[in-house]
Amino acid sequence: MGIGELFVLAVGLSMDAFAVSVCKGLAVPKAKVRHMVTCGIWFGGFQALMPLIGYFLGAAVGSAITAVDHWIAFILLGIIGVNMIREAFGHEENECADCSFRPKDMFVMAVATSIDALAVGITLGLLPDVNIIAAVSFIGVITFAFSSLGVKIGNIFGDKLESKAELTGGIILILIGLKVLLEHLGIIG
Repeated sequence: MGIGELFVLAVGLSMDAFAVSVCKGLAVPKAKVRHMVTCGIWFGGFQALMPLIGYFLGAAVGSAITAVDHWIAFILLGIIGVNMIREAFGHEENECADCSFRPKDMFVMAVATSIDALAVGITLGLLPDVNIIAAVSFIGVITFAFSSLGVKIGNIFGDKLESKAELTGGIILILIGLKVLLEHLGIIG
């Protein structure tokens, strides 16, 4: 997996955290640097930690399932992507729209937004030639940046961006899963 692919993957994974950060920005009267940094650290940290955990899980079972690993990667990324797209079109009440930045609340949201990163980490553990340090660094840094900016953007522009972020992230993950499958099948180089 090249740097360009890692960057696109990181952007796709960061969209959940970006959407929640936009909500946080909506909920505070004035977004301050500490709000932005708090979201960035919590979401970026968990988005980096979860794929690392998933990678080791995937690598541990990888040799037992190498014949179908490309299908697993395609299915996992597809499910995550479709779920993000479904959430983008959902109209349910968003539970993140409170202005609490307490560790207990941030922890719950950080875990909730990084579950998909755990599944992606499992997928990365199944793929050959993945530099996991580069992958988790890209994911963590990109998510930190998107989450920090999300608070400010949400505070300025409102909830118009939340569903667009979910939709974009879902499409990116589906396309990455499709690329993994097509490469393995020899359809693309």
